[in-house]
Amino acid sequence: MNAPPENRLARKFQQLKERGQKAFVAYITAGDPSPALTPELVWALERAGADIVELGVPFSDPLADGVVNQLSAQRALAAGTTPAHVLDLVRTIREQSQIPLVLYTYFNLLYAFGVERFCMQAHEAGVDGVLILDLPPEEDAGQLGHLARICLVAPTSPAERIAQIVKQASGFIYYVSREGVTGMQASIGQGAEARVALIRKHTALPVCIGFGISTPEQARAVASQADGAVVGSALVNQIAQCAEDPQLARRLEDFARPLAEAIHA
Repeated sequence: MNAPPENRLARKFQQLKERGQKAFVAYITAGDPSPALTPELVWALERAGADIVELGVPFSDPLADGVVNQLSAQRALAAGTTPAHVLDLVRTIREQSQIPLVLYTYFNLLYAFGVERFCMQAHEAGVDGVLILDLPPEEDAGQLGHLARICLVAPTSPAERIAQIVKQASGFIYYVSREGVTGMQASIGQGAEARVALIRKHTALPVCIGFGISTPEQARAVASQADGAVVGSALVNQIAQCAEDPQLARRLEDFARPLAEAIHA
């Protein structure tokens, strides 16, 4: 029997706090380059030091994603990955790991599947939380069941909006460090520390920063300002570059380890 989802996320942040460390949240697209490889890649990320893994549910119109993640979603869709397949992948991951898992998705996929049905099956499969990119808090119907509701806060969100967003949240807050879409950047967004402080005035939930983090140096800087750093496009790009390599999982593990070490330091 799987541990309750909220407990996995909460327990991980508590363990990190006790060790004086920040969370390495790693994002990959489920099904890229093939569904069969996704569990291996998650286990590789865990070996490298990832604390939480976000699995992107491939979608044909990922509005919040830059070109690297868009192409990743296209490859996953071409490989036949569906939301039901993603839940099967989670079940396989859970055969060898209890790492906290968050699904990164768009509302249309949940609506087509049936929101309550999807969330119930996700919980049963071993999912801990869901991040719905295009579902504003005022439209949240409270149908996520036992899943944590990871909420986004933008750099342009005023204080009153932040207060409204975090009321709906559980698990952790995802602070978007820059305007625009996901993607590797030469520099990280400015003013994150002050924005994180503002968010913390409205919630006791951990705050993780993402969008644009691609190097250990950037990851270390971001982690010093929050409770964790989210790295996505850099990992997805590594998968794309090594997709035909039979040692893909090892290549990803080797790439992710310096990121984990920088964040944990």
